[in-house]
Amino acid sequence: MPSRITPNINLRGSLVVAAALVLTSLTGCSAHDTSTMPGMDHGSAGNPTTASSPAMTRTPAAGPHNDADVMFAQAMIPHHRQAVAMSDLIVAKDGIDADVIGLAIQIKGAQGPEIVQMSGWLAGWGEDPSPSMGMDHDMGGGMMSQTDMDALEQATGDDAARLFLTGMITHHKGAITMAQEEIANGRSPEALTLAEQIVTDQQAEITVMTQLLTQL
Repeated sequence: MPSRITPNINLRGSLVVAAALVLTSLTGCSAHDTSTMPGMDHGSAGNPTTASSPAMTRTPAAGPHNDADVMFAQAMIPHHRQAVAMSDLIVAKDGIDADVIGLAIQIKGAQGPEIVQMSGWLAGWGEDPSPSMGMDHDMGGGMMSQTDMDALEQATGDDAARLFLTGMITHHKGAITMAQEEIANGRSPEALTLAEQIVTDQQAEITVMTQLLTQL
């Protein structure tokens, strides 16, 4: 058996248990219908975040912004929602590699609060704070189709883990492209900071997921 990965992001032991608490806290109720998005009709997948706690309260962005900032938030919110839906599906399964489960919990723990953050920006900018379709799927973005989501839901064991990892790698690459466009064209300091963080964090997760695929 090959040695297990010890990535910069610790996915083992007590941290996985602790992360599970994050997963639980992020599964709340949403008043917004996201059923039109692929993967948004799988259990709690359509309810990735809650604004009930102070840390999750929507806060408008400070400072100037432009159309690129609005487009970034409108596209990234549904994109993040699908990543949360994918994570929900894999975490709910039995027989999945612990490192894959830990990574899924980590992804949801990061992207759930980012959804709330971006929703706050949009509300402050006078835009819909919960866009259900903020991106042109013909242009890519790494989004999973409904067929892809159904396959992930139905798969088991290592097959499910592989589908999750390969799908999420493509998904992350799409997010990185979107974030790079924001970095090049955006104006909001907060949106630019988040875009830079997405590039850094999701590239690191792609490295981890690529390594995990070699062990399944």
